[in-house]
Amino acid sequence: MRVWIGILLLLVVAAGAAFGWQWVVEDPGYVLIRLRGTSIETTLVFSVVALLVSWALMSLAWRLLRWPARVWIRGQRKRARENLANGMAAFAEGRYQHAERLLAKAAKQPAVRGPAYLAMARAAHSRGDDAAAQTALDLAANDVVAAAFAQRAKFLSERGRHADVLALLKPKAAAGKLSPVGWNVLVEAALAESDAQAALDALPTLARTQSFSAAKMSELEGRVLVAALDSAASQARLNSLWSSVNRNQRKRPEVIAAFARRAAHFGQILAAMDEIESAQRREWNDSLSLTYSDLGPAELAMRTKHAEGWLSIAPNSTSLLTSLGRLCRDQKLWGKGIQYLLRAVQITESPIAWETLGDCYAGSGEEVLANRCYRNSLLNQRGQPAVPLQGHGSARIDTQALIFEERDQHGMPRLPKTG
Repeated sequence: MRVWIGILLLLVVAAGAAFGWQWVVEDPGYVLIRLRGTSIETTLVFSVVALLVSWALMSLAWRLLRWPARVWIRGQRKRARENLANGMAAFAEGRYQHAERLLAKAAKQPAVRGPAYLAMARAAHSRGDDAAAQTALDLAANDVVAAAFAQRAKFLSERGRHADVLALLKPKAAAGKLSPVGWNVLVEAALAESDAQAALDALPTLARTQSFSAAKMSELEGRVLVAALDSAASQARLNSLWSSVNRNQRKRPEVIAAFARRAAHFGQILAAMDEIESAQRREWNDSLSLTYSDLGPAELAMRTKHAEGWLSIAPNSTSLLTSLGRLCRDQKLWGKGIQYLLRAVQITESPIAWETLGDCYAGSGEEVLANRCYRNSLLNQRGQPAVPLQGHGSARIDTQALIFEERDQHGMPRLPKTG
């Protein structure tokens, strides 16, 4: 099909050329050029052809004259790209001063000047020369304003100057003129400065940039929500925040724990218990079982009963056994608490389990064992082996016979595998 179309176009062009030539032959036109007594007479067709040939010759001459300059410019650009590439490689290798020298050479070429100065600033910052880093950022700002501003904020954040980061970024954030890196740095600085509201306000804009993977964005949202829930100033504010949390975030254990702790703080113990219990019915989580004992002195007996019911789900959970030990300690049920906690430290030692065991021994009047448990708590934090309790309770604990009950995502028990 294309061949036929090409042939047809050639025929049209040939026909047009034939009719055009016939038209020109009948009357080729007349051109008279007179200058200072000199006259030049010619046809219009020859004048047009002469002009076209002259223009072609002048263009060729101009290209030939520019050729050395163009070769030199291409060589400069090539060397600049090579210096930029080698400078970035040297930076990645940790040879920061060498990287700065190469990048300074690359920055002489306008095409890569902005990125080169940004990389120079990063290299200077990495070797601790903040003055050189700021100078490079000032130069980079002439070409890449937003990137230089974001890097300036990031450098302050990496130096731990989070208050300065907020002072720098908040005006731009209010105007909605931050880059994705700027929004991210703002969120991190706000979390570091316990300014949960600023982080919460910046989160939707950062999410719209789609700069992070879904998993990373979800993790960041969880951290911001935890900070916001932990800092809720009133029960009304807490309820408002909780109602705005989406379904996926409500399944995150750390978010549930933050709500439960804050609700218990405001005296809403039943709401706190209900959220944790509902979450445990959906899917078992060790950290939530420990949070269950961290809700204050209210409803201790009821919480103990519910936690004991979880033993059928996770009988070897150190967190659950520690939680039961803490609940028993708070009710002064020293002997019962000691049984749970001895079992916990035999399965997996933890500082909190040893400390709570020490509290129970102290409550029961066994000061020597209490002090030994407190010492073991410190040793465990330092990664050192615990001091034996001289057989107390160890012979009575049998964890080998305990079996986990597996449940699916809906909380339904799975049948044991056979064969």
